[in-house]
Amino acid sequence: MDIIEITRNYVSGVLSDEPSSHDMGHVERVESICMYIGEKEGGNPDVLRLAALLHDVGVAREHEEGGDHALYGADIADSFLADKGVDEKTIEHVVSCIRTHRFSRGMVPESIEGQILQDADRIDALGAVGIFRSLVSMGALRGLKHANGIVKESSMNAYAQNPFEGFEEYMERKPFKIMDRLNTRTSRDIATDRLRIMETFLEQLKKEVY
Repeated sequence: MDIIEITRNYVSGVLSDEPSSHDMGHVERVESICMYIGEKEGGNPDVLRLAALLHDVGVAREHEEGGDHALYGADIADSFLADKGVDEKTIEHVVSCIRTHRFSRGMVPESIEGQILQDADRIDALGAVGIFRSLVSMGALRGLKHANGIVKESSMNAYAQNPFEGFEEYMERKPFKIMDRLNTRTSRDIATDRLRIMETFLEQLKKEVY
């Protein structure tokens, strides 16, 4: 079994009980988007796959302790890949991509692979799947707050007394700002189509709710 499949199996186990939208489905969609963008924009496909597969491996620790899953994930990926005998240069590249991928941190990756991972992760927050993921996440975050008191400060809209208002705030704060923060032309082309779906949905939701 090669390192890609070893990594896939490892991450699948880590995320098997993931209650939010950072589950294995999200990870594999990001992987697929990464490979599509990489075909158009360039980049090392092995680095892209490993970074995509491992980019959210720190979310369980974030749920338990708060903090930043990108930083946790970078440390976990470093140890995991070193234990599997991956060369140091590849590990450093993958870890850098993971460390800079998160939307709320506003970081700009230096490598094309890091830029592609960041774009792919953001694109999976758009379109029909983006709407679905946001609602799942809002429910999961509210549940985690109730269960263990953990509050994700970068997602305060999830705890709004009126969930419709919280969802609208989320849409304005994240998805509708993603286009201006994408790194590649290919990513912007994908985002354009997906944002149309979200705009239509929000317009209809406002008609029905307000």
